Amino acid sequence: MRRLLSVFLLTGLLIVLSYQPAHAYLDPATGSYILQLVLAGLLGAALAVKIFWRNLRSFFGKLFSKGRDVGPDKE
Repeated sequence: MRRLLSVFLLTGLLIVLSYQPAHAYLDPATGSYILQLVLAGLLGAALAVKIFWRNLRSFFGKLFSKGRDVGPDKE
């Protein structure tokens, strides 16, 4: 794991050190595309949290409800 982190840091350092100015044109549609990417990422993260939370509640609900099913009329 440490070696992988070292490789990523070294690669990042080499990219930063080899910086050259880019003379590029960004048209107006680029801004809306970036906005779409950000919104899609946020909505995807919200959905992942919702699914994770539902699974977590279900797991703990089953875990703690095991003792409640046992009773004199449940046998």
